[in-house]
Amino acid sequence: MSRLERATELDDATAVARARAGDLDAYEVLVAQYTAPAHRAAVLLGAGAEADDVVQEALVKAYRQLSKYRGESGFKAWLLAIVANETRNLHRSRGRRDGLVLRAAAKEEPTLAPDPAESAMANERRQHLVNQLRRLDRRDREVLVCRYLLDLSEAETAVTLGLPKGTVKSRTARALKKLREHLGGEEGTDA
Repeated sequence: MSRLERATELDDATAVARARAGDLDAYEVLVAQYTAPAHRAAVLLGAGAEADDVVQEALVKAYRQLSKYRGESGFKAWLLAIVANETRNLHRSRGRRDGLVLRAAAKEEPTLAPDPAESAMANERRQHLVNQLRRLDRRDREVLVCRYLLDLSEAETAVTLGLPKGTVKSRTARALKKLREHLGGEEGTDA
């Protein structure tokens, strides 16, 4: 763990301790720091247009359950686990099928590129990758979203998805293999 990560953990631990003692300003610091990653996770895990609602519900639940937070994995991973559960609840309650997970990623505004042809090719490659990710089953998609699109570590992914770390490792390897097969071993495609 880097020095910066330790400092962040200490800041989180202090903020959580103060929030547990009733300091709403301390919880507001946590909300301000982790709303954007929570929103990104909700969108990438399939909440789509309802990501704001999922994040709001997750933040309220996290506040109510602060007494259950043990601090073993870091506040961010714990909050993202709640976001993941809320996103799953959203899917169950609405009976949604697979295919919503990366809708927001497909609609991202393209970055400005000096060459329009390069920009068009990059958009085409990104859309192709998103389409192939959509073909994966929910469990494989979730682990790849956490590991590579949300840049979570194996431990954070395990906490977020409620899985053992070994399962995250094996599921990631299996999902990448399936994704490579879907991509058909195309040259220049980096899964």
